[in-house]
Amino acid sequence: MPENMNFKILLIALILFCCKNNTSKDQVSDFTDQGADLSDKARANSTGELVEFPPCTEEEIPHYTAYRVSSAPRIDGKLDEEIWKAVPKSTGFRDLVSGAETLFDTRVAVVWDEEYLYVGYWIEEPNLQASLTERDSKIYNDNDVELFIAGKDAYYEFEINSYGTIYEVFFIWEESYESGGYDKIPEFSPDLQRKKRFHGVGYKPHPRGPRIGFWTWDFPGLKSAVYCDGTINNDKDQDRGWTVELALPWLGMKALVLGDSRSLPPENQDIWRMDFSRFNQYKADPPAKDSGGWAWSPHGVWDSHVPECFTYIHFSSQQIDISK
Repeated sequence: MPENMNFKILLIALILFCCKNNTSKDQVSDFTDQGADLSDKARANSTGELVEFPPCTEEEIPHYTAYRVSSAPRIDGKLDEEIWKAVPKSTGFRDLVSGAETLFDTRVAVVWDEEYLYVGYWIEEPNLQASLTERDSKIYNDNDVELFIAGKDAYYEFEINSYGTIYEVFFIWEESYESGGYDKIPEFSPDLQRKKRFHGVGYKPHPRGPRIGFWTWDFPGLKSAVYCDGTINNDKDQDRGWTVELALPWLGMKALVLGDSRSLPPENQDIWRMDFSRFNQYKADPPAKDSGGWAWSPHGVWDSHVPECFTYIHFSSQQIDISK
């Protein structure tokens, strides 16, 4: 065989070897995480069982009307204004996975005006407990309540404990990160630290694939407050619970609506998807099947990051009558 032919064969073999071994760990894990061997409708939950997509049923997802208010509530956590007494509350939260009734009562209500979205939580808890005081600590390791707000290509996660410590993340579906123009926005720059790929919690891979999470993002202008009816970390008395009050400026949601250009503030009869949940470090004793996570709209799986299961919020320009 001619000498130059030997050289060509050696060169080709070397190129093939380099290509084969140049696949990064991320690329390998991406292929595995995206579940090439699963059908379009079936996905695995945290125990490895296959679950249909979506894991919740459309008929069981709550619908709620968010009414407009003429005067803004005072954000002090107490929920003692007339507006919070008159507003319709949610049904009681149920187990996130099974949908069963829960040990303690939890309810939420939503109202709005031209500037803000307002959310109030009523949380029954006979033994208030909290430990985390640093912003963006892993608040889900305490007893907490959570709010998710979904856009077409992104969603926002908020958590708060009874100390009032908050945790925030902004998630963008990776498939839309560049095509949706998020990579051109400074606060979502590809060069940012504390940015990482996220595949969900107990329900993965999601059919849309991974998300990119931004743990440095803070909701601009967010107001939050907590009121405790009892004493935190005191086992010698019995508490009643705590309440949470939030005000989220519509101007801070520009990135959320980037994918569908919905109105800010919403227009009459606009529909958004939001999730409201509560996570506890305790569980009801058997025979109750308490997952430790409770939600207004159960997801059927141990994962809050499934926007297809979020509650439907219907915005109404009608104002609530607080004269009753």
